[in-house]
This record gives sequence, structure tokens and C-alpha cells, in this order.
Amino acid sequence: MKLLLADDEKELNKALSAMLKFNNYEVDSVYDGQAAYDAASSGDYDALIFDIMMPKMSGIEALKKLRNESVDTPVILLTAKSEFSDKIEGLDAGADDYLTKPFNTGELMARLRAVTRRREEKHDITVCGNVSLNKDKLEIKTRTSSLRLATHEYETFELLVSKLGTPVSEEQFIEQIFDEEEDTTGVVFLYISYLRAKLKSIGANLDITTTKDNKYLLTEAANV
Repeated sequence: MKLLLADDEKELNKALSAMLKFNNYEVDSVYDGQAAYDAASSGDYDALIFDIMMPKMSGIEALKKLRNESVDTPVILLTAKSEFSDKIEGLDAGADDYLTKPFNTGELMARLRAVTRRREEKHDITVCGNVSLNKDKLEIKTRTSSLRLATHEYETFELLVSKLGTPVSEEQFIEQIFDEEEDTTGVVFLYISYLRAKLKSIGANLDITTTKDNKYLLTEAANV
């Protein structure tokens, strides 16, 4: 999961970045509001952490511009201010949550988990390994690449994901995905072949193997 951290207090930025990376997040750090806006506009992030008081552009100004451009990435605002009116302004601008400095890092981690979970539920997104599945768009993506799948192709992968680590037979695929009137000869093998190639092309850390009894098994690879 990739985060953008924007805070002009360099020592705090460095400490938070180290803590987030220790907890298996990828982190890009910037130090002013303009850089935060530019990165969030062009980058692919799962959540944004913005300090409010920053040079060039405040965190709230950056947030307003992003929301006006329909960027819906979850945002947590950080600020030394504790006035209730500042909290209202940040939430009205489109923030998903708000933390007042100084804060407990455990609370930040919990709030990050909450805002990213809500986003996944909102967009009907499933995560498996380093791959996100977007059912609305029939899309699979990693941090660096994405692909749209055909309907049956997506459904085939979705079934494998739901059975991660458990072999799935050809009969199970046909029963759950394909119409009885369709000619299903070799179709499962064909879609599995497509999926193997596409997972490799987006840098997925997932493997689809064939078992000795000709079932298909999705596992998370140790290395991509």
C-alpha cells in the first residue's frame, strides 16, 4: 500500500516515514503543499497524509483542489491546531480524518487502516498479494500497472482469489462461471493461460499453478 506524506517539519516527516515503512507501507515524502498537490494529482496512492500548515499551499488548499478534480484518495490531516473550527474546515474540505499534534503513532496506524478499508468497501475492491481487484471496472492493478479483464476472465481470477491456497477444479469454474449452454471445452485452460500472462505483465506476486490432479492453485509468491 502506497502513501503520500506531506509535512514541512523535516524531522517529523522523516520519523513518520520510517515508522510507516516499518509497518510495510511504501511512502513518498514531500515538504510543501504545492508538492503535495502535484504528487497526489499524478501519483497512484492509497492514502494521503497532509499537514495543514505548509509553505506554498496549505494542506486544506491542496485537499480542496484535489477534491475539485474528483481525486477521491482518502486524506488524513495533521495539524498543531486544536480549535474545533479548524477540524470542521478540514472535514468540510473533504478530509476523511483528522489528527492533532502531538498524536500517538498507533492511532495514526489505526486511522490509516480505517480510511483505506472504507475506500475498498466503497469501490468493491479486493486485495490479494500486491494485486487489487476492482469489480466495478473489471480491473486488476498493482502499484505500477493495471489491466482491464474480460468478464469471464475477471470471474475466473476472482474465484481463484476467493480460494487462495486451495486447488480449484475445472468443474468448479464451469459450474460457477460459465453458462451450461456454452461450449466449455478447453475454456478454463484458456482463461488461466491469459491470467498467468497478465499477472506477470503487471508485476503481480501471485502464481497460478496446476496440481497433479489438474486443478488450479493460486498462491502468493515469495518474490515477484
